Amino acid sequence: MLSLPVILAAVPCVAAAPGDDLPRQAADALRAAVTFFSTRVACEGGYLWCYSEDLSRREGEGKANATTVWVQPPGTPSAGMSLLDAYEATGDAFYRDAARTAGECLRRGQLRSGGWTYSIAFDPAERTRFQYRVDPPAPGKKQRNTTTLDDDTTQSAVRFLMRLDKALGFADADIHGAVEFALAALLAAQFPNGAWPQGFEEPPDPAAFPVVKASYPSDWSRTPAGGQYWKHYTLNDNVLQDMAETLVDAAAIYGDDRYRDAAKRIGDFLILAQMPDPQPAWAQQYDAGMHPAWARKFEPPAVTGGESQGAMRTLLFLFRATGERKYLEPIPRALAYLRASQLPDGRLARFYELTTNRPLYFTRSYELTYSDADMPTHYAFKVGHDLDAIEAELRALAAKPWKAPAPAAAAARPATTPALIARAKAAIAQLDAQGRWVEEGRLRYHGEDDPARRILRSETFIRNVAALSAYLAAVR
Repeated sequence: MLSLPVILAAVPCVAAAPGDDLPRQAADALRAAVTFFSTRVACEGGYLWCYSEDLSRREGEGKANATTVWVQPPGTPSAGMSLLDAYEATGDAFYRDAARTAGECLRRGQLRSGGWTYSIAFDPAERTRFQYRVDPPAPGKKQRNTTTLDDDTTQSAVRFLMRLDKALGFADADIHGAVEFALAALLAAQFPNGAWPQGFEEPPDPAAFPVVKASYPSDWSRTPAGGQYWKHYTLNDNVLQDMAETLVDAAAIYGDDRYRDAAKRIGDFLILAQMPDPQPAWAQQYDAGMHPAWARKFEPPAVTGGESQGAMRTLLFLFRATGERKYLEPIPRALAYLRASQLPDGRLARFYELTTNRPLYFTRSYELTYSDADMPTHYAFKVGHDLDAIEAELRALAAKPWKAPAPAAAAARPATTPALIARAKAAIAQLDAQGRWVEEGRLRYHGEDDPARRILRSETFIRNVAALSAYLAAVR
């Protein structure tokens, strides 16, 4: 069982200064917006990404029907986090209850493998396609049961449910049980070397995954290898940084060192996964022998200019969380290599050929090439970089003694800055009489013939709820 620390909830009221009506306007706007979104937009307490103004057409990462919600951000966990922001800013149980409903939605979408896939179906016939933990088994029927770590899907759900569990005083047995189940599954799915795959259905066999350092293969195929690439050790789509943040949060909320130890093992994996000279950075994914490996048909075995930056940020995060300086040691070599590998326009190639360091691209027909003259447009084969910012943070952290992060409960309330006031006023001004933030735009996945020109976006709701909540927290 998870340990349950005692928490104290102090709920101050929002009080306007004499003659200042903005706090009341902000409180009213927040209440109206959450009322509309949680009662008119939500399905079973969950959310999608985008809606037509009349709510007749809906999207996540693809078309969606009225009985489907999305987990992958900015879906249900992201909206749920904003509802908790509103609750913590105001102390109004209305927002806590809306967040609890979102949490219950996620609980009903949790898979037997422990986590979540991208979306949750609530139509009874569609639900039989998935092995939902709360539903009875369907013997003889093929059902999806892959916990997805891609795109912060399961991680965001766990972070929200943990924060909700704490807000509820760890007293909701269903929510708490879902968190326990998810965290146990994530710990069991971690590879012996500290990595995770993009998705899993069951824990790995430790005997099949020896702990070895990354190395260059003697040769590699110029065509995709096929197979289940999502079972590789992966850095793609920020899997490991999202896992590290989730586990550090779990350790703080539940006081359980297992989660902090698992997070530290992510850093140990990144140390192992740093390629040797002449390319001391990281690949997108590695096979069981710790060689860079193929994933999708446009993701070859290579050293990457994109995910290598994510690896360094993860190492910096783990140092901030633990104070262990071994997590800083790989970064200077990687920075020097990436600076030397910049393209003529200052960007980095997404992929550099193993050992030769020549930039790799694909043609529109997905042939591997050294030329950037005919690249597909759906994927960034050249990426920007934050090398200066990464180096500046490295220098700042290395120059002073480590100090343990302050507990979240000790965080100072926001300052009432002109920028904060401006964001709150903009959110109030843009809200319509129904409590909606409607904006000009198109539905991405409904085709050119779709007539919608005015839409509601979950990202806009989340951003404006955050602005109003921060302002209300500042003016308590």
